[in-house]
Amino acid sequence: MPYTAPVSEFKFLLAHVVDFAQVTATQQFEGAAADVTDAILTEIGRLCDEVIAPLNRAGDLHPARIENGVVRTSPGFSEGYRAIAEGGWIGLSAAETYGGMGLPLTLNTALNDMMSGACLSLQLCPLLSQGQIEALSHHASDDIKALYLPKLISGEWTGTMNLTEPQAGSDVGAVQSKAQDNGDGTFAITGQKIYITWGDHDVAENVCHLVLARLPEAPAGTKGLSLFLVPKRLPDTDGKPGVLNGVSVVSLEHKLGLHGSPTCVMQYDGATGWLIGPPQGGMAAMFTMMNNARLGVGVQGVGIAEAAMQHALAYAAERKQGRTPTGETSILGHADVRRMLTAMQADLFAARSISLACAVAIDMQTATEASHWEARAAFLTPIAKAFGTDVGIAAANDGVQVFGGMGVIEETGAAQFSRDVRVTAIYEGTNGIQAMDLVSRKLSDGGEAAFGLIKEIEDTTRAARDVFPHEAEALWNAAQTLREATEWMLSQEDLNDRFAGAVPFLRGFARVLGGLFHLRSALAAPKTARSALMRVYIWRLLPEISGLLAQAQIGGADLYDLDFGLQSA
Repeated sequence: MPYTAPVSEFKFLLAHVVDFAQVTATQQFEGAAADVTDAILTEIGRLCDEVIAPLNRAGDLHPARIENGVVRTSPGFSEGYRAIAEGGWIGLSAAETYGGMGLPLTLNTALNDMMSGACLSLQLCPLLSQGQIEALSHHASDDIKALYLPKLISGEWTGTMNLTEPQAGSDVGAVQSKAQDNGDGTFAITGQKIYITWGDHDVAENVCHLVLARLPEAPAGTKGLSLFLVPKRLPDTDGKPGVLNGVSVVSLEHKLGLHGSPTCVMQYDGATGWLIGPPQGGMAAMFTMMNNARLGVGVQGVGIAEAAMQHALAYAAERKQGRTPTGETSILGHADVRRMLTAMQADLFAARSISLACAVAIDMQTATEASHWEARAAFLTPIAKAFGTDVGIAAANDGVQVFGGMGVIEETGAAQFSRDVRVTAIYEGTNGIQAMDLVSRKLSDGGEAAFGLIKEIEDTTRAARDVFPHEAEALWNAAQTLREATEWMLSQEDLNDRFAGAVPFLRGFARVLGGLFHLRSALAAPKTARSALMRVYIWRLLPEISGLLAQAQIGGADLYDLDFGLQSA
């Protein structure tokens, strides 16, 4: 399947849309000057085009498997992973103290986007290591950091996240895995975890698991959970992988997609682990990793949207079918095909801009420790995750539609994008949970972060009125509708009324943010295709918000009026 990393698109977005210059103006990130950023993006693009993208189809056709208790990955994955590790890309935004590059998370977000478009099954491995690096950097002891961080950053070892159990999915507080103090600074971990991405493999010499478990006499629920680092092989006195720990792979899941990514059922039988963070502080420590991963998952959706769009466009430009009103010989001359492809491009731009804006906010929070940047980053994270993955799923679905009957023929590769991206709306917190988080925790500041973003949209529309008067007015009106919906959410004391409209509210907020970034793009390049794409977004996609935000303000009573036939009439 053809894939070309959108390097020039990232350069434009960083320079003109998400104000990356404010990040590089800080003392912490002054090393990410324009020439450095351009060189990094170019090299990432080369790696994705030449090394990673060619592995995507092999991962789908030749899934990871277990042989004699050892997980074997898809053909070429080991070499592809080594190329990622040897390039230093796993530690792009990790601290230089432990061997990382210390560059902005914004660049790491671009990296994850392009790698996801190239081969999502392989990209998941370094993404999880990046999340574990973040968690250990914030919560581990100095000894653990000194031993594990250099290995994870170099890619010699990889990281995983172990939350889910058969009875504990979104309800993490139902975790039953146990931890027993060994009396020597270590703990014995016992239990079973499911859905563990890259839980075992043959691409690196050790796998390091972050495992949620419960100490004796700990309280029930999430407050009683602690976090432990449990390596597959116990490090010896020289820090090398030594004897096998008491952890094993029971089986690999047979999944809808992402066949090249080994998703494991893990068994812990008195495995040796080390406490990360304080006792019963497991959720706080794990959320450091999860919040990092949620933005990463959002850009997985964006990356797949890019790949699916490129694939569909290439096919449409060659496919001849029927007489077109424009006289074009390919199906690109048909209005409905154009409708799908332009919507894919417009939504892709919006979702990518939101994810990069979120990353910029995180970088500014890191560099300045200013509370308003922290609030903005927190508010944008669930939007970036949910909208990015929704856009990926929609783009992959439309990609199949553009292919027509050939879209459901596996040999064309169109269906793989749809199968691979579907889970992104589920893992790292379902998109419904992201929306519930948005209308509850993220509005607990009285709406300050939300209204700050809305004001930014209003200010941009004022600045655009002379250049794009009609589009600026449409976006202004959308911002007012969003402001009213936000005020309604804040006025609801019953959280369930907020939750009933949380998904359309998040979608509506993302829609209006997308308009902001499209308008900025058009202002930066007013006589180019970017203006045409902005108009597609403003006039064809932005109008969705009327229905979305009306639905967001209904409340929850009607949802409970139906019994789904479970009770007699």
